[in-house]
Amino acid sequence: MTNYCLFLTTCNSQEMAETLAYQLVEKKLVACVNIVPQITSIYRWQGKVETDQEWLLLLKSQRDYYPAIEQFIIEHHPYQTPELLLFDIAQGLPAYLNWLHNELA
Repeated sequence: MTNYCLFLTTCNSQEMAETLAYQLVEKKLVACVNIVPQITSIYRWQGKVETDQEWLLLLKSQRDYYPAIEQFIIEHHPYQTPELLLFDIAQGLPAYLNWLHNELA
């Protein structure tokens, strides 16, 4: 297993998704962010089932960066309770993982 991981979060607009993505990349907390536009999220919030259009952000980084990414999301995300999940990357194309490593160094 590698130290590399994929973080997942969602937000409420393309503009906010791009703002978060640019800031995370500029701060070298992530090497890359993919933004998947207008997904439909169905969830329970405060006892009620809600449906919203959201933007999915896939953040490529390292497990060691979790505390800093978590703090960034808490400080900059518009949601009261933002989603932030971490998925370990067990394997990947060596050239891509090398690029990821170099971008985070």
